[in-house]
Amino acid sequence: MDSELHLRAALSTRAEVAKRARKAFRENLLLALDTLRTHKFRSLLTILGVLIGTMTVIAVASIIAGLDRQVVEIAEQFGTRTIWVMKMDFSVGRMTREERMRKPLTFEDAMAIREQCPSVEEVSAVLFKELHDFGPPPTSVKYKGQEMLDAQFAGATPEHMRLVNASIADGRFFTQTDDLHRRDVAVIGDAVSERFFANEDPIGKSILVDGHAVEVIGVFTKFKGLLGDNSDDRSVMVPYQTFKKFQPMAKENFLIVLAYPGRVGDAMEEMRGLLRRRRHVKLEDPDSFGFGTAELIVRQLRDIMSTVVLVTVVISSVGLLVGGIGVMNIMLVSVTERTREIGVRKAIGARRSDITWQFLLEAMTLTGLGGVLGILAGITISMLVRTFVPSLPSSVPLWSVAAGFAVAVSVGLFFGIWPALKASRLDPIVALRYE
Repeated sequence: MDSELHLRAALSTRAEVAKRARKAFRENLLLALDTLRTHKFRSLLTILGVLIGTMTVIAVASIIAGLDRQVVEIAEQFGTRTIWVMKMDFSVGRMTREERMRKPLTFEDAMAIREQCPSVEEVSAVLFKELHDFGPPPTSVKYKGQEMLDAQFAGATPEHMRLVNASIADGRFFTQTDDLHRRDVAVIGDAVSERFFANEDPIGKSILVDGHAVEVIGVFTKFKGLLGDNSDDRSVMVPYQTFKKFQPMAKENFLIVLAYPGRVGDAMEEMRGLLRRRRHVKLEDPDSFGFGTAELIVRQLRDIMSTVVLVTVVISSVGLLVGGIGVMNIMLVSVTERTREIGVRKAIGARRSDITWQFLLEAMTLTGLGGVLGILAGITISMLVRTFVPSLPSSVPLWSVAAGFAVAVSVGLFFGIWPALKASRLDPIVALRYE
């Protein structure tokens, strides 16, 4: 019976303590809000650094989220079983001198892969006149006095469509017969069609590509590219043997390989061994070619975006640091201005913890308000980007909102500790005498 009474008393005491804590928190929060309302302009200037830092994080996070979604969608277009094989290493940036000096891949390499690699289902070869650091050079296309200077001209084997998950919006793709007989036919990208044939049917029309007349037999479906830009939409593709007829000196082959389901890794190892033998690469030397996959594209672009995020965090941290120093400065001034108020509160029974929490909550409310304003500004920027740059569907991730607010409040907590402790340690008698 006694133990039951002790338990009830303990629970009652705990409930009373919790009730007093909630009441004290509410009172301190109201005091903090009243102080902010009294010094509106000063408070705004104080939280400006926190506002800018939070806004930067939210805005960049929304843009990165939009880019990441686009990267994944583009990778899905290529397909998870597709492997690209080229003479240079698959990476973002310029080719090295060693990569430039490598001998090109050949059509015979493609046929050898098809015949000798058990994990490979199909292979296509794409032939270019030459390759620069960021792809083939632009080509001129003319039609009825109009000219397009940035088209991409290439020859491909008939299997190309299946391997790149592309589709035809109008007309057809070329066949084995077209390739065998070197027919002067072409399939053009959506951007080429829009440029020359906005008001007429392109099928059957003759265009001049790099000085060669070809008949348009098909139009590619618009291909989604990063930021809405994609060179495939500016392509003019002819049969592989036709391109060789037009450009007999062309040697730069780009191979597209389709692996059997679940055997992408095996296919890459088989091709590596085969190509090293065919290209006479010594055992101790690195590969003289490179592989690329949709997964690798996503990884590389995400690495780039991670660097951007890191730089943004550093920049926003500077803003938060400046904002935090400003908060500490203003809170120290506030402690001096309200010394008599602190003395009165202590005289009527306020404890050191009450004074500490009063000023801590004031600092946290100040920076928390800056965080909220920064979040709203960041969301506004995201909406403006989505409105004026439709190709970049930016969206504000929930984690960035939560992180932005949490960091802003944490800044107030960290930089408010010293002013709060200084206020709580004031002697009430000395404080009451302060003028």
